Amino acid sequence: MFDTATTAILRAILDEVCESVSRREIGARTQVASKILEAATRGELSTDALSQVGREALSRAPTMWR
Repeated sequence: MFDTATTAILRAILDEVCESVSRREIGARTQVASKILEAATRGELSTDALSQVGREALSRAPTMWR
């Protein structure tokens, strides 16, 4: 898996991307986290690129209001 520093970065990106998403919207947050982790596992560790992956995932994520 990832070292502590990388994990902290991934968590920060998730929090940043999902700052406007309620913690109750588990489906949306899970979708974003999953896509960020997939990209990081493939070797994409640029914070800008991972943030973009997260934003794209959020735009397609399920929400309670759809």
